Amino acid sequence: MAGQETCNRKVAAYNFKQYFRQVKNGIMNKIIRSVSFLLMSMMISVLTFAQDKGLDVDINVKKESSWYQQPWVWIIGGAVFILLLVALLRGGERKEA
Repeated sequence: MAGQETCNRKVAAYNFKQYFRQVKNGIMNKIIRSVSFLLMSMMISVLTFAQDKGLDVDINVKKESSWYQQPWVWIIGGAVFILLLVALLRGGERKEA
């Protein structure tokens, strides 16, 4: 019986050590998670405050248009594109007599 009693004590000691390790690891994980959450939230708040600046809106209502806003530019560009497309597609054909 004495041998079984020492064996039970060893098992109990091992179980206690294993349980203590699990509890310690669980507590450490919680501490690490809470500290990392705290650091991340602080970094996010710093980033949001860094982006906060006064708005300076300047609305320009003048009727100055750029060259690409003119309709005749688009018409000429479309015509040139179609001519190039036709020339490239026609150039590949060979006539056999």
